[in-house]
Amino acid sequence: MGKTLYEKIWKGHIVKAVQNQPDLLYVDLHLTNEVTSPQAFAGLREKGRKVRRPDLTLATLDHATPTDLSKPFSDPLAKKQVETMRENCKMYHIPLFDLRSTKRGIVHIIAPELGLTQPGQIIVCGDSHTSTHGAFGALAFGIGTSEVEHVLVTQSLKQYPSKTMAIEFEGEKPTGVTAKDLILALISQFGTDFATGYTVEYRGPVIESLSMEERMTICNMSIEMGARAGLIAPDQTTFDYLQKKPHAPKGKDWEEALSKWKQLRSDEDAKFDKVVAFNVRKVAPQVTWGTNPGMGTSIESVVPDPSSLSKEARESAEKALAYMDLKPLTPITAIGLDVVFIGSCTNSRIEDLREAARVVKGYRIANHVRALVVPGSQSVKSQAEAEGLHQVFIDAGFQWRESGCSMCLGMNDDVVHAGERCASTSNRNFEGRQGRGARTHLVSPAMAAAAAIKGHFVDVRKWEFHKEEVFT
Repeated sequence: MGKTLYEKIWKGHIVKAVQNQPDLLYVDLHLTNEVTSPQAFAGLREKGRKVRRPDLTLATLDHATPTDLSKPFSDPLAKKQVETMRENCKMYHIPLFDLRSTKRGIVHIIAPELGLTQPGQIIVCGDSHTSTHGAFGALAFGIGTSEVEHVLVTQSLKQYPSKTMAIEFEGEKPTGVTAKDLILALISQFGTDFATGYTVEYRGPVIESLSMEERMTICNMSIEMGARAGLIAPDQTTFDYLQKKPHAPKGKDWEEALSKWKQLRSDEDAKFDKVVAFNVRKVAPQVTWGTNPGMGTSIESVVPDPSSLSKEARESAEKALAYMDLKPLTPITAIGLDVVFIGSCTNSRIEDLREAARVVKGYRIANHVRALVVPGSQSVKSQAEAEGLHQVFIDAGFQWRESGCSMCLGMNDDVVHAGERCASTSNRNFEGRQGRGARTHLVSPAMAAAAAIKGHFVDVRKWEFHKEEVFT
């Protein structure tokens, strides 16, 4: 019987297998940040252990860091986390992209853009959105603090294999619909737990037509439907993206790597534990109305009436609408906004900023709206500035910031205040995610940009562009 892509990667990384025990897997790349690693390093010091492969561990500052470096840390804990990360990396000889580094950024942005993320790898990080790297045909997933310590010491990890699911994207992607809309619509249709216990492989012509940045957006949100990880088989789009990256193989090494990477596809006779068909023909720009990514709908629709839902769904919807301060049957386009955030590991790459700038050009944000654009890395920031995107945003009234996780999780100076409503390009809209009492609506960069201009949600497919300009 043929093997799935997941099975090929898994079997190729088994160091030790014992019946009825988790497999011991080799880890190719370990990513760390200042928030999820301190306890693991503390464990090393207490036990007198060393880091086995510091060269295969990459550290960056992203979660707790301010995006306005002209100001001091306002949170003593955040400052302490950054200082501790510096001390740990120095002690254990781990490369660190510090605050002023031109290579710094959100960990799931910088590893791909540096070419460190490659097909066939196993990549782990103490962060749930590690699934982003699955866009390259790498098996990537988040791990807990004790597992971080284990990887640091052994460069391996004990894991039980997951079940496999194939999600076949069928139909043709409608004009004006983005990768963010596709993944939000998928989660809205099937729920936030339908992939629990599975590693998902996204398949079909729709997926193959996406750019690497779009594929990363899809895989990034795999965790939001309960999946252990998300995968997309590498193809020519993948290889073209990687070829000129700093850490990609060169010369003969590139040809050898390419030969291996081309084998990283599920065999035609491979059997998945579950196969799901998702038709994209009728997908429209999406907006979440509730307190998880599955509570979403089309921009053309209305806030749902809980009384029309099943008993179980009704209770959750009523609670969500109370928190979000929304009334049933309110048109999505009638929902006003206070804050707009364009950023996060889901949507802060250069393609995202180009699309948002195309919408913004020639406009000003609504007077009552506070809007931030936070590039995913310093490299993205530099490229955007070279293309003049930053000036488009500044002229429109947006705040242009340094890279970082920023308002995605409210763990730094960028927060949505209690009672404020935010259109966000991030991946989670949980209660209090962006700040205590914050109300979050997940959207694509284009939808967020248009909402900032109008002060409420609008259908970006009907947008009047002041200047048809494609930024490259």
